[in-house]
Amino acid sequence: MTADLSLVSLVLTASPLVKGVLLLLLFASLASWTMIFQKAAMLRRARRLADEFEDDFWSGTELTGLYTRLSARKGNRSGMESIFLAGFKEFARLRKQRGLEATVAVEGVQRAMRVVLSREMDRLETHLAFLATVGSTSPYVGLFGTVWGIMNSFRALGNVSQATLAMVAPGIAEALIATAMGLFAAIPAVVAYNRYSNQVERLYTRYDAFLEEFSSILYRQADSGERSAA
Repeated sequence: MTADLSLVSLVLTASPLVKGVLLLLLFASLASWTMIFQKAAMLRRARRLADEFEDDFWSGTELTGLYTRLSARKGNRSGMESIFLAGFKEFARLRKQRGLEATVAVEGVQRAMRVVLSREMDRLETHLAFLATVGSTSPYVGLFGTVWGIMNSFRALGNVSQATLAMVAPGIAEALIATAMGLFAAIPAVVAYNRYSNQVERLYTRYDAFLEEFSSILYRQADSGERSAA
């Protein structure tokens, strides 16, 4: 009698533990793909918003007018826009304090912007840890299912007097599906994690550079105002 070695048949006839491993890996793969698409859309939107804000900011627009316009805009704010709003709001508040040195004022502005920057990075890094976990553990989970399946195959062979390839092949093929499924779940997750980590790092560099440049602009304004008052 010829053994049915089709993929569906091997999965359906697998042991309960191997089926559990396959279901776990399938769930991990579906979850990682969902997060991959969500993260791609989030990072694409973050880059687009950063480009639009930089074009607006460096176009020569007066900072007070830019702050008023952005503050009145409805919707969720993120990226450089959030950093700018937090920094300028703190700068305007500190300028009302008489006798405050320009260096002290800018230090307070930088602290406010760093808080917002930290929140932005936490948001951008969402789900990256899950992708890293799927990418690093899925092959081992699949290997566990493979080892268990092969153990069961050889245990079953101990009950027969003469082993043939037809008796061994289905069990080994069934076990190797778990390894294949582990790789299927791990490879996209690893590729996506490396790609998105690089994109997040590049966005952080852009945000941090803007923060420093904006701080320099505010320092010059505070210093000129301090000299005028003197």
